[in-house]
Amino acid sequence: MAKILIETSARHIHLSQEHLDILFGAGHELTKKKDLSQPGQYACEERVTVVGPKKELKNVSILGPVRKGTQVELSLTDARSIGIAAPVRESGDVAGSAGCKLVGPAGEVELTEGVIAAKRHIHITPEDAQSFGVADKEIVKVKVDTCGRALVFDDVVVRVSPSFATAMHIDTDENNACGGVSEGEIVK
Repeated sequence: MAKILIETSARHIHLSQEHLDILFGAGHELTKKKDLSQPGQYACEERVTVVGPKKELKNVSILGPVRKGTQVELSLTDARSIGIAAPVRESGDVAGSAGCKLVGPAGEVELTEGVIAAKRHIHITPEDAQSFGVADKEIVKVKVDTCGRALVFDDVVVRVSPSFATAMHIDTDENNACGGVSEGEIVK
């Protein structure tokens, strides 16, 4: 079977325009630092501090462009280290999730929800989905063969869209568990 690119998604934040204005000043626009693999997505120069009940994470990356709602994506290790019980969820599914405080150079935002550990997932084009034999919202397994740390990731959600570039996303905890990985094989 064909291999799929696996990328590690480190801790980051997606901001709404309202929260961007509070944290960086009214009318502030995100400054692109570099493009990411998903079309239209980019890492920004701006950084914020994420504050939990136990401690804080400084210099957390912001990804652009702005979104409808603010979302903080942490690994479970990051979340626990600052005292937050972040649920594992698909991006955008933040209802009833954990909260935190965000601190920027111009202000602070107290989130009542929005902190998640992103569910491992595959962004895939319709053409590649057909080639791999997978469908949108299907749950698959992905086998990785790394020296001394081979494993199979279960509960991987497939997300099909013509606006995606084909790649699986895992967080830093998951990448560390398999000793670092750059490709895998979808198994059912």
